[in-house]
Amino acid sequence: MGFTVTEIQPTPNPNAAKFLLDREISDRPVSFLNPTEGNNHPLASQLFEVKGVKSVLLLGDFVTVNKDAATRWEQIIDKIKEILENAG
Repeated sequence: MGFTVTEIQPTPNPNAAKFLLDREISDRPVSFLNPTEGNNHPLASQLFEVKGVKSVLLLGDFVTVNKDAATRWEQIIDKIKEILENAG
């Protein structure tokens, strides 16, 4: 069962966004700093398939995604939401 993205919040870093979810995704911080680290995690590996995604943090009821500076949020935000909504 996927997650509902209830809100997308900007962060002080313009290349990071916080995707708030309808329920907890992880009870402790789980960071993936590159695609290799996310290889064995089903959700992280899917997020890294989105061109421009650089790192992923799962914690509580949110996911923080960092993108590269050349990628615009408008190019990837819908795909990230789709992955989260179809997770599981």
